[in-house]
Amino acid sequence: MLNRSVIMGRITANPELRQTQGGVSVLSFTVAVDSRFTNQNGERQTNFIHCVAWRHTAEFVSKYFVKGQMIAIDGSLQSRSYVDKNGNNRSVLELVVENVSFCGSKAENEIVRSNSRKMSTQNMESGSTNTSTDTGADSFSVGDVEGIEGFEELNNEDADLPY
Repeated sequence: MLNRSVIMGRITANPELRQTQGGVSVLSFTVAVDSRFTNQNGERQTNFIHCVAWRHTAEFVSKYFVKGQMIAIDGSLQSRSYVDKNGNNRSVLELVVENVSFCGSKAENEIVRSNSRKMSTQNMESGSTNTSTDTGADSFSVGDVEGIEGFEELNNEDADLPY
């Protein structure tokens, strides 16, 4: 049997590295991946893929990737169940990361990383302790990539892409 998935999209929140009780590095994050197709209104649907990386891969992603940065991921799907704080049974499907790759130009990656560092510094200076790991749909916006050379909003008049 084959369990392989490859995705490419933008990280929705700054990754925060954690350690298990046994000292193993683990990183959970979400990647926003646009659909290739548009709906009847010409809008693209965005899928938010939950990802988990372990050990050296987790450390690498937390060190070199930030919110808004494009990432390519190769891994396998895993489903698991758990009981939430309210005693409800929950299940989740996530991509277990095996390999990651940088995407986009070096200049784009530097702009995104620089903007992320500025936001972190501003939060520290303002006394904000918001280190939210929320990776939901509303934590990523197109404004996060403004100023990146070659980035422009598509008018979605037709399904053809400009390349």
